[in-house]
Amino acid sequence: MKIKIFWFIIATALTLTACKTTDMATMPRADIREMVNSSDVTLVDVRIPEQYEAGTAKNALNIPLAELQNNINLLKGKKVVVFCNKGIQADQAMEILKKNGVEAYDGTSWKNVKAIQDEKSSGK
Repeated sequence: MKIKIFWFIIATALTLTACKTTDMATMPRADIREMVNSSDVTLVDVRIPEQYEAGTAKNALNIPLAELQNNINLLKGKKVVVFCNKGIQADQAMEILKKNGVEAYDGTSWKNVKAIQDEKSSGK
């Protein structure tokens, strides 16, 4: 009985560790605050132009999600922080960018990215 339990535990442990995806292992780990405030990072707002014009983060480019694949060459070789309203489109943009070999970071929402910028400019 003890042997069966031992092998069950071993099999379970191997199964659980085998579930890790390679994407998680290769994802860049960085503090989003550092990335947003880095001079060599391109900020990309993936919302539609009307939303972008109503408010966005400082120095952000507007490349709507629907046009991202067609503009991928503009971003290749750059570090990119993507964001939108609530993070849903940013997640989709992250998938597109990663599949195309772009070093991308998820800024979630434009308000989050703007708050990080404001935090730095206020000296916090």
